[in-house]
Amino acid sequence: MPEQAVETPPEAVPAPEPPRPRPGLNKLLVVAGVVVSLIATACSAVLELFLTPLRVGGVLTGVSVVAAVVVNWALCWFALTTTGRRWSVAPPWALWTLIMFLAVGTGRPEGDRLVAGNDWIALVTVLAGSLSFAVYTYRLILKGPTVTKS
Repeated sequence: MPEQAVETPPEAVPAPEPPRPRPGLNKLLVVAGVVVSLIATACSAVLELFLTPLRVGGVLTGVSVVAAVVVNWALCWFALTTTGRRWSVAPPWALWTLIMFLAVGTGRPEGDRLVAGNDWIALVTVLAGSLSFAVYTYRLILKGPTVTKS
């Protein structure tokens, strides 16, 4: 019986080295993520304010309440995902709350207001939108600190 040649495995080829992170680029991406989330927050807050008096057939729809909850949750997710930092949820929350308080609390000398005090849809929108931010943040706190691999 002839002997068969035993093939020896080729030398293991080392895996390519992963790219090294550049700290300057990382900071730029964090700042860009926060800026984009703030712009989106301002746009969504104004849209929600304009949706508060929306009626269909003379009946208030309350679509601004749903929009506030869904969009604010998405803003939190976007800010956290793009920056990778938990604190990035705070600036959109603060801006959204500031815009809502200014809309509800300020008026013109003639007595005109963007949102009237007896507009229950607008008041529920402010409450539900702020609670959306609060619940998202609370869930982040319950997850505990994240461990990143260096």
